[in-house]
Amino acid sequence: MNSITATTGTDGGYALENDWRPLAIAGGIVGLIGILAMAAPAVTGLSVSIALGALLVVSGIVHGVHAFTARGWRGSIWQTTLAAVSVLAGLAVLAAPAIALVTLTLALVAYLAIDGIAELATAARMSGSRGRTSVAVSGVIALVLAGFLWIGFPATAAWAVGLLVGANLLVTGLSMVAVAMAARRPMDDVTPPATEPRGA
Repeated sequence: MNSITATTGTDGGYALENDWRPLAIAGGIVGLIGILAMAAPAVTGLSVSIALGALLVVSGIVHGVHAFTARGWRGSIWQTTLAAVSVLAGLAVLAAPAIALVTLTLALVAYLAIDGIAELATAARMSGSRGRTSVAVSGVIALVLAGFLWIGFPATAAWAVGLLVGANLLVTGLSMVAVAMAARRPMDDVTPPATEPRGA
């Protein structure tokens, strides 16, 4: 009875405190992949470029099939155009992933700059509010990173995207492990449900 109670939720469904191990293992694997990606950021960046090119080609094919099967639809012309552009862009990325990586780095610089400005503007409107300092610091860090990548461009294109992807995977993996460990509870804390006396 005790073993059954320890492996099921209170309502007979899924309970994270009883099934935390798979989440912890998955988080460890994701974190390890993140470390490997950060160790070889250039390879990771090129892999991201190739994956992006493949996704563009697949997306273009899907749009093309939809446009072909819906000829009577008014938007079929735009679907066909979008399909052609997606396929051509995907093939261009696959043909020159290094050049695409440079473009992705520029997009990353633009994103960090816009994000930093937006966070500083938000902090300026948070006069007297709690958390204003953290928002402002986050904005400053984003702008500093954008400036750092821009000053070192195009050399930073070799590692910026790969390093960012690896860091994101590492943080995600650590957060998964943290959630799993927080949900874990000792077997001694699992109390069996109260049973009525047989004579009742």
